[in-house]
Amino acid sequence: MAAGDGPRYASERVAPLLSTLEAQPAAVETLRRALRTGRVHHAYLFDGPDGVGKELAAFGLAQALVCERRGDAGEAACGECSACVRAVVDEETRRPKHPDIVVLERGLYEPVQLGRRTPETQDLSIDQVRTLVLSHAAYAPHEGRARVFVVRRAEELSIAAANALLKTLEEPNQRTHFVLVTSQPDTLLPTIRSRTQRVRFGALPEEVVARVALRRGVPAEIARKVAALAEGSVEAALSLADEAESAARDDFVQQTLAAIRAPTLGAALDLAERSKRDKAALRVHLLAFAAHLAHETKRAVFGEAGSPLPARWAQGHAHVLEALRDLDSNASPQLVVETLVLRLRA
Repeated sequence: MAAGDGPRYASERVAPLLSTLEAQPAAVETLRRALRTGRVHHAYLFDGPDGVGKELAAFGLAQALVCERRGDAGEAACGECSACVRAVVDEETRRPKHPDIVVLERGLYEPVQLGRRTPETQDLSIDQVRTLVLSHAAYAPHEGRARVFVVRRAEELSIAAANALLKTLEEPNQRTHFVLVTSQPDTLLPTIRSRTQRVRFGALPEEVVARVALRRGVPAEIARKVAALAEGSVEAALSLADEAESAARDDFVQQTLAAIRAPTLGAALDLAERSKRDKAALRVHLLAFAAHLAHETKRAVFGEAGSPLPARWAQGHAHVLEALRDLDSNASPQLVVETLVLRLRA
């Protein structure tokens, strides 16, 4: 199908996605310059904390590449053509409707779609790479402009999947591009990293996190509070604002305090065992515990009563930040919690 064929979506218009990316000027300029000069790399590695705009940038680049009206010397998607409208991620399927923007993500597809009998519970499988990439990458895009493969959480690629993807990264089709999105770049194969152009994304300013959370429906007062705890991540802020998640976080804080004070390590081991089930949730819970310790530190400094361990809160806060770094470095969640409680008990 040639560019411009198919449904026109004449009544629809979307914002050029790159123009909506906030507080990442270096990353945006890198991508705009590549589009402007026509030197878009065949494979990018977008790395940085979760919830700071990496995925938005990936689909923004893809939108610009498939846009039917962007001139050869232009840098921005028009936001009006059929391709631009279909490049936006559908909330229900979690992928764009445009056939030339292909998303790879663990668990995104039903096993039967990938020729598998079981779901992808541990990693992004070689079956997904074979089905979505290897069977199509050698051919021209469906609609003529470009084909873009976006790999969410690229650190979850299995060794076999990464090696299979590597062959295509080494000899890509002229109009084929890859964007690997990750918060853990050092866990990727060195050969993958060496064949991609790295674009770094930093933590967002607190006011930006609060503003985005407000736009997502979080009440203003809560948006300000969670933005202060989210370490520059909109994803963390939205999780912190969730009422059910809030109860779970408070429970984690109280259980951790109980484990610190307990006469034996039984409570600590139980807490660590429960924490291993959901790494993403543990990260948010640790952020909440760090916020609790920071609050208690302030109370101790100003001489307020009620702080059970005032002299140790500041040191404890540093231990929690270290635990977060360990978790982000792919340490075992269970071991992270065990080590943290042991340090806090010392």
